[in-house]
Amino acid sequence: MKNKPLYKKIILAGGTGFVGKYLQQQFLKLGYKVIIIARNTPINWKNPDEITEALEHSEFLINLAGKSVDCRYNKKNKTEILLSRIQTTKILGEAIQNCKFPPKIWFNSSTATIYRHAEDRTMTEQEGEIGTGFSVGIATAWEKEFFGFELSKTRQIALRMAIILGKDGGVIPPYKNIVRFGLGGKQGNGNQMFSWLHIHDLYRIILFLHKNETLEGVFNCSSPNPVKNKELMKIFREKMKIPVEIPTPKFLLEIGAFIIRTETELLLKSRWVIPQRLQNKGFEFDYPDLEKAIEESL
Repeated sequence: MKNKPLYKKIILAGGTGFVGKYLQQQFLKLGYKVIIIARNTPINWKNPDEITEALEHSEFLINLAGKSVDCRYNKKNKTEILLSRIQTTKILGEAIQNCKFPPKIWFNSSTATIYRHAEDRTMTEQEGEIGTGFSVGIATAWEKEFFGFELSKTRQIALRMAIILGKDGGVIPPYKNIVRFGLGGKQGNGNQMFSWLHIHDLYRIILFLHKNETLEGVFNCSSPNPVKNKELMKIFREKMKIPVEIPTPKFLLEIGAFIIRTETELLLKSRWVIPQRLQNKGFEFDYPDLEKAIEESL
């Protein structure tokens, strides 16, 4: 590659899901050439040399790769969840090291689940307490792999994302079904905190961090206004005009999760996450309040 391309180029790794497709659409509108790296795309994880070639002269890289955690945590799935994150991050880091003209910035997915179950206080980047258990172990191993690369020409930012809301994707369809079938009451005791972020603001956060060239490290990507689970369900019921609010106790959630092959952690863990670093740097949310975010997502 002798000459720098005339177009702006962005690499979306693992960009075939709900978040990846949305980001692809938005960056295409801005005039970027978007290259997807995934298992079944022309440039895939089995071709590290092609990944290096794709990364040359790119404006930035966003890595979203990883098996969904919406499954049972059996031995097989646990292994796949971990390796799908660690191995892809390792491949990308080594590819950047092999670039002559590496991307200016590398965004790597992380998760707000890295913090402990919190009903007593907020979790910020500076004062948040890392939790324990399988999901936390995945998140910490993922960030360790990511920040294990020392890249002199590429800024590194880990996006500790809360639950992402948006039209026809993420958690919106399953919550719609729960409310539609009359189970729109609180889940468990209803006091667990629900930290969330509208997908439009995730896109804006990426642009904001890209523009502010001194920023790096870990950023909580969540609305500044998390709510309790019982408030979340109330908003869904009101927006869908379904007043029935049968609560779902923990033991029924356990049975339901077993039947549909998932885990109750997705509903019962209290994530009380605040985007302190973004707020301190002056970022303003287009969707700071859950009511507006759910209304748009529905």
